[in-house]
Amino acid sequence: MHSVIVYLREFHFLSVVLRLLLAVAAGGVIGYGRSSKQRNAGLRTYILVSIGAALTVLISVYEKEMLTGSWAWLSAVTDVKFDGTRYAAQVISGIGFLAAGTIIGVEHQQVSGLTSAIGLIAAAALGIASGAGFYECVIIGLVLIIISMEYMHPLEIAFKRKLHNITLFVEFRSIDDMSKISETVRNLGAQVFDIDIERTQPEGDKHPSAIMTLKLARDRGSHSAMLSSVAELECVYSVQELIS
Repeated sequence: MHSVIVYLREFHFLSVVLRLLLAVAAGGVIGYGRSSKQRNAGLRTYILVSIGAALTVLISVYEKEMLTGSWAWLSAVTDVKFDGTRYAAQVISGIGFLAAGTIIGVEHQQVSGLTSAIGLIAAAALGIASGAGFYECVIIGLVLIIISMEYMHPLEIAFKRKLHNITLFVEFRSIDDMSKISETVRNLGAQVFDIDIERTQPEGDKHPSAIMTLKLARDRGSHSAMLSSVAELECVYSVQELIS
């Protein structure tokens, strides 16, 4: 087994094919999960990012092989200095622009696309590792990335719901009702950190609204109790918890 891995780490046609297929598999597995959730970056995007990163590293390896082999005379005549690490560094820099494009602002001051953005960078890193023939890194890294992106999200939501901080989006009848809502919140023992009024007047089918950042009381505060208490007010049309 060890001899097989050593053989595949050498630079030849079979290792190049294997590295590119590994890059496709790594990018495809990550991209499939994001595509199934209708995210900005989908299956093809992740695959192409991973393949592109792998190709970049393979090109650097090829140039090194040529400069120490068939092109050795050129290297001696022109005093060419080769640094293969610059290729990988430029990949990460370039992916940064693509990743930034997946981050968008949504309603209620929320941001979407952060996981997709970092996922693209992770896919590029897996592509770099695939191109370099670091097979163990690709397999272990892929498993950890999949666990983080696909299976940790419910745990993250559950953890945030257990925290004493909560952010509410409230739609109400009139801006004058904001004082009644704040009073209800304080009567439940919560501390109001910030109130950001989004709309003061009705706009089409949208009512006046506000985003409230609160800290719940430790002894008698819960997310569900706060939501139900605010929702029971006659002046409130809708209330929801914002979880980024």
